[in-house]
Amino acid sequence: MGIEIRTAVPEDATAVCAVLRRSITECCADDHQNCPAILASWLGNKTPETVATWFATPTNHTLVAVIDGDVVGVALLTQAGKVSLCYVLPEVMHRGAGKLLLAGLEQQARAWGISVIKLKSTVSAHDFFARNGYINGGKEMSCFGIESDFFWKNLNEPVTDASLDARKRFCGCTGQ
Repeated sequence: MGIEIRTAVPEDATAVCAVLRRSITECCADDHQNCPAILASWLGNKTPETVATWFATPTNHTLVAVIDGDVVGVALLTQAGKVSLCYVLPEVMHRGAGKLLLAGLEQQARAWGISVIKLKSTVSAHDFFARNGYINGGKEMSCFGIESDFFWKNLNEPVTDASLDARKRFCGCTGQ
């Protein structure tokens, strides 16, 4: 059973919506605490119609992970260098789909000339992003009313022990 990573197409919108809704509901319970108001806010724009518009936006790059013909994960990068989505189904967690999706976004960022990727991580995904070389820049509130971790990664620098200092905050300067 191999994992295929490919660009999302409009026909994937319904399956991607299902991935997002299940992943948020089932994998992010530590974040939403099964609070109906938070879940309603977080899931409110996760409809096939809205998802399809994300695919069609030329400044977005959306990838899907597919196993045996079924969409099992999704990730989205904006040309502003923001990872807006990186979700997998609960049954494929820790099997490499998320890592492959993230690597695909990083490849696209480099192709666009983006050197720093930023994202807000849930508590549930915190360790995933840290394992993949992202640096925790501190706590922020998400638009859904949950506390999140601001992460960033410089794609032009190798990851070193010094670069993993969690106290560092993203800075757009060149350091010169």
